[in-house]
Amino acid sequence: MTDHVILGKGQIGSTVAAILAERGESVRVLSRSGGTDTPGITHIKVDARDAAALTAASAGADVFYNCANPGGYHRWAEEWPPMFAAILAAAKANGASLVQTGNLYGYGPVSEPMHERTPLRSPGHKGRLRIQMWKDALALHEAGDIRFTEARGSDFFGPGALADAMLGERFVRPLIEGKHLSIVGDPDAPHTFTYIPDVARTLVRLAGDDRSWGRPWHVPSAPAVSQREMAEIVCRLLGRDPAVIRRLPWWVLIRVIGTFQPAMRGMTETRHQWDGPYIMESSDFTSTFGDEPTDTETALGETIEWWQRRLVPA
Repeated sequence: MTDHVILGKGQIGSTVAAILAERGESVRVLSRSGGTDTPGITHIKVDARDAAALTAASAGADVFYNCANPGGYHRWAEEWPPMFAAILAAAKANGASLVQTGNLYGYGPVSEPMHERTPLRSPGHKGRLRIQMWKDALALHEAGDIRFTEARGSDFFGPGALADAMLGERFVRPLIEGKHLSIVGDPDAPHTFTYIPDVARTLVRLAGDDRSWGRPWHVPSAPAVSQREMAEIVCRLLGRDPAVIRRLPWWVLIRVIGTFQPAMRGMTETRHQWDGPYIMESSDFTSTFGDEPTDTETALGETIEWWQRRLVPA
């Protein structure tokens, strides 16, 4: 039986754990706060920045899934370097393969659809940080110290996506509650969105297939649609007329909302993703492994169901 270790118990890590446990695999979930064990899943409290502690907590791992993320953009510079160095050290010490949850920040502003061969040329701090993480892990892979791959997705949405997701708390919830919708960026620009369960399934697929190692893969994602179109689908599924959409100035998100949600202040670097077309191609993955993305209507339907359960009064 393969010994799977998952770092992070957010929406992606928890979904990966559930998929593996359902298959009867041995699963350990490592996080700062720990958790309650469930059938097939053991939770361990550990500080991922502590290389020795992380190595000990992941002892015997065959596959390491990095689904962790520092709590907000404002903490990336401080927390990512020691955390990722500890992750690499733990994977190497245990002889474990590493499957990394990635994003598109390393590409920076682009004018064409992104694919896995798009150059990593981000001028921004967060993008450069992700590029360095990729290079550090790939160097260990090429040296034969670990096996490594990365699953890159566009903006995540789905069950469990809350305030840190553009299609989370500020998008789905007001539509369910029949309110107007305030968005940033161009409401009609085509944008690729990546469904969280598709991310989790991709990580599991990559971990179990020898064709995955040594290169990045884009998570299967449905064809790009605009924020307006996403809102219209949600309203149609709810049986309502399209919502009134108001364009929120960036300074409101960054300065005003950022006062209460510090992570929003980091959106300055990534506003290009919303001010024009932002399209990711994922055909490499589908043609290699056969997995198709969840269609947008199904994904939004499942997202609505999750939110409706969450909003039911206790």
